[in-house]
Amino acid sequence: MKKFISLFSIGLFLGIIFIKSEVASWFRIYEMFQFKSFHMYGIIGSAIVLGIIITTYLKSSQAKDFSGKQIIIKPKEKGFTRYILGGVIFGLGWGLAGACPGPMFVLIGTFLPSILVLIVGALLGTFLYGVLKEKLPH
Repeated sequence: MKKFISLFSIGLFLGIIFIKSEVASWFRIYEMFQFKSFHMYGIIGSAIVLGIIITTYLKSSQAKDFSGKQIIIKPKEKGFTRYILGGVIFGLGWGLAGACPGPMFVLIGTFLPSILVLIVGALLGTFLYGVLKEKLPH
């Protein structure tokens, strides 16, 4: 129960941050894809920089997770085509839906009923990927 409360608190905090920073705003996403605003690029860019710093720290230190196990980050296969293709598919879905996967779940808290259609679609897409994963080039 203690773990649930701590994870719920982190999720609630991030949800509030997403709403207040307008990361979950359809209009901000629309502006970003039309190159009219730096808002989303600034947020995404700072997340990338922070992710690089944290990942570098975790790789170079003996950091442990909450259960006490050492965090080991395995190297990924190098590849250009799959990242470009995956990024294009992700970006098209993001642009068409007007919502990124993280903020989609935050938008449930705003009681926006149409977001449920996107969440069902995202979950079906994830399920379909799981079914077809072995047949797809990786």
